[in-house]
Amino acid sequence: MSKPALTDLLHAAVTAVGGTERPGQIAMAEAVAEAVDSGTHLLIQAGTGTGKSLGYLVPALAHGEHVVVATATLALQRQLVERDLPRTVDALHPLLRRRAEFAMLKGRSNYLCLHRLHEGVPQDEEEGLFDPFEGAAPTSSLGKDLLRLRDWSDETETGDRDDLRPGVSDRAWKQVSVSARECLGASKCAYGAECFAEAARERAKLADVIVTNHALLAIDAIEGAPVLPPHDVLIVDEAHELVSRVTGVATGELTPGGVNRAVRRAARLVDEKAADRALTAAEGFERLMELALPGRLEVVPEELGHALMALRDATRECITALGNTRDKSVQDEDAVRKLALAAMENVHDVAERVVEGSEFDVIWYERHDRYGASLRVAPLSVSGLLREKLFADRSVVLTSATLKLGGDFNGVGASLGLAPERVMEDDSPGGEGEKSGEETPQWRGLDAGSPFDYRKQGILYVAGHLSPPGREGQRRDMLDELADLVGAAGGRTLGLFSSMRAAQAAAEDLRGRLDVPILLQGEETLGELIRRFSEDAETCLFGTLSLWQGVDVPGPSCQLVVMDRIPFPRPDDPLMSARQKAVEEHGGNGFMAVAATHAALLMAQGSGRLVRASEDRGVVAVLDPRLARARYGGFLRASMPDFWYTTDRNQVRRSLAAIDAAAKETAPSGR
Repeated sequence: MSKPALTDLLHAAVTAVGGTERPGQIAMAEAVAEAVDSGTHLLIQAGTGTGKSLGYLVPALAHGEHVVVATATLALQRQLVERDLPRTVDALHPLLRRRAEFAMLKGRSNYLCLHRLHEGVPQDEEEGLFDPFEGAAPTSSLGKDLLRLRDWSDETETGDRDDLRPGVSDRAWKQVSVSARECLGASKCAYGAECFAEAARERAKLADVIVTNHALLAIDAIEGAPVLPPHDVLIVDEAHELVSRVTGVATGELTPGGVNRAVRRAARLVDEKAADRALTAAEGFERLMELALPGRLEVVPEELGHALMALRDATRECITALGNTRDKSVQDEDAVRKLALAAMENVHDVAERVVEGSEFDVIWYERHDRYGASLRVAPLSVSGLLREKLFADRSVVLTSATLKLGGDFNGVGASLGLAPERVMEDDSPGGEGEKSGEETPQWRGLDAGSPFDYRKQGILYVAGHLSPPGREGQRRDMLDELADLVGAAGGRTLGLFSSMRAAQAAAEDLRGRLDVPILLQGEETLGELIRRFSEDAETCLFGTLSLWQGVDVPGPSCQLVVMDRIPFPRPDDPLMSARQKAVEEHGGNGFMAVAATHAALLMAQGSGRLVRASEDRGVVAVLDPRLARARYGGFLRASMPDFWYTTDRNQVRRSLAAIDAAAKETAPSGR
């Protein structure tokens, strides 16, 4: 029986979801199918409105073997599992003569643990939740959350935290979930047969398409013990996020509070000598952290090295003792011992990693006003790890609306381990495609384009007359410019700021000047802020990092997107500065390879908030003259949508006023 044509499959799927076929979507589907059939790798930039989900789902379902789809956001995971996949599977069933199966799989801590729920948690975490007499109502919001979770456990089929609506606090969820290290294992657990996490894994083993997240993909790659079912095709959506998510999973952290909790858990289960040694080591670490100043540790100080060696050796002794101990005075001792082991193993592993001081790690202190000091260690680069673990034995497709930075795929490719060890320069020539070299996987880049006519739908305005941003102090001329732009636009503004301090200052200043509502991130939940922003066209929304990538508001509510400055990483960011220095030591341009690439990705994402539909019109305004004047300005502009470019402030005000007037003419009466 001949296979149905890919174009026929795509047409059926697009019709089923009520969409429209587009040339970019067809080109994308054909490229994905070719990569899957040939076992090669593919980077695809697919702009907003391309329909990229179906562009990869249709060839994935037609493939007929196990395919893993990894995404960064919960919103896209839900869209795939609740809308796109069910409709696509139904539409393709008659053509493929089989009904493909799909499933969602997440890390174990995302699922309710019945053992934790019914048997309780360690005593040091349980105090104060309920009144001490039977049948009493909860005495705190935490107690109320736990009662809700107990009721929900009888109703839910998945045990997936994201299916609980409304949700509960992180603290409450921690009471009823376990990490992979803390899990007893299905064979040893009294609730193993009913385990939600195990059920999810069983469904995934039988599925043709498994939808997961970047974090679980990173754990599967890094830790060696496979958590994903065998598969020969991996599709990474929102691939611009992958490097940061993998870095996050590979980052270790020690805090005095975390170390003390781990030691207290173990001390109840081991002999007095081992417990005393661990408590002494924890106290020594805590005293040292009280004096810690934020910043990178290029060399581990002698005193810190001694404290960490003591901690490493003491935790190793406790881990050995926990493996042999059976304390019958502790109820459900196996579960408590497993929790203690997991906590001690984490402390031991991070302490040992810092003591070893690999040249491929970056170590630094952080200090938080609320949580105090922490010691962190992260990989200098994850490109080698990804090259070895991700691309070795399967075909990988990576897609996003923003993969071409500065006009080509080279920067993103290098960060993923897909390009030769070379550095992007100011005048780096464009070009993508297959890269040669024995150690570098073969790959191809494709820009599937966008259905939008950016040059007719949007303007990129750079306020070249403003003073350049400094490290401290308010920019009065920038606030004046912002007020003029928002006033001309009649509100309708998404303000993307490089820091919460800048967002707060701008909101406070403009609330005193303009008669339009200004919402500020942090004053409400993000979901509620975005809802209010989208429903009232005159409203403005100001905020920082999560707004640069997380807002999808088509229509007249978002007709001006403002960036206060180019979002370079902070000069004192330990990891970014270390990566930049490493590039320079190898003869490259560290600023372009790290800082400019970081800024380009955010500016591409941020400017992508403006045009979300074919009827959208508006302006992206960058209030940082360096985008017009600096040598790297061309690289950053080339990373953004191809809007009509100007530095003429009067022209932009006239355009904003015209867009505002047109929006008011077409607005429903009463708005």
